[in-house]
Amino acid sequence: MTDYELIRVALEARELAYTPYSHHKVGAALLAKNGQVYKGCNIENAGYTPTNCAERTAVFKAVSEGVKDFAAIAVVGGMDDLKNLPICAPCGVCRQVLNEFVDSNEFRVLLAEVDGVDNLKAIQDSDIRISEFTLEALLPLGFGPNNLQM
Repeated sequence: MTDYELIRVALEARELAYTPYSHHKVGAALLAKNGQVYKGCNIENAGYTPTNCAERTAVFKAVSEGVKDFAAIAVVGGMDDLKNLPICAPCGVCRQVLNEFVDSNEFRVLLAEVDGVDNLKAIQDSDIRISEFTLEALLPLGFGPNNLQM
């Protein structure tokens, strides 16, 4: 799967976001090492604390189906419309959850900006600008399973 294809899956997931309060829709596409892709969207709650991010939704879906080996995640987010989607990086909690299941030096985090398109089907690769990071770059000195080994 190409990076652009993974971003498109994240854009599709973003359309499913439930965001009646913030109107900030986020979609994630988590690529497992076996080639399977798990979609996630953010799901808000009137109590705010129970709100779940797109990235964690994707991870929890995969893990609940027995998959725990991941290669990359694509994340897109922004306000309700598609016209101007800036880079939307995973929050600290999502970075920590990802760190539980990946090699942070190898795991790729693809963040995309999309400009000037108001229809998902009309988006061309040239409308998408991808910034790539490792999880290590986004979560330096992260605490993970290796820290708890004796």
